[in-house]
Amino acid sequence: MRDRIPDIIRRSGRTPRYRTLSTDEYRRALIDKLNEEVGELAAAENQESILGEAADVVEVVAAIAAEYGADLGTVLDIASRKRTERGGFGQRLWLSSIDESESAVSVEPTDH
Repeated sequence: MRDRIPDIIRRSGRTPRYRTLSTDEYRRALIDKLNEEVGELAAAENQESILGEAADVVEVVAAIAAEYGADLGTVLDIASRKRTERGGFGQRLWLSSIDESESAVSVEPTDH
């Protein structure tokens, strides 16, 4: 959970029950939280919700980077290198198949 949630719960007159996670538990919880936030992003239906959920995804990615001794800037640097090597997503391309000798592999888009 976000760091200020216990205080927010207390201010509402309730008592939070929580514990500090071990390193392994925390790392697993961050990945689980990232999956949750990506699901919420996929379900968002308007610009405000989409951008809000994207911000939540970025927040979790920053926490993951910090847990592994880096920061969001490092993640963005790696993303920039990958974009230089492989391109970005601005052209809206979808790979439908790759022809290899006599066989073709079809790649169908998903609903997501």
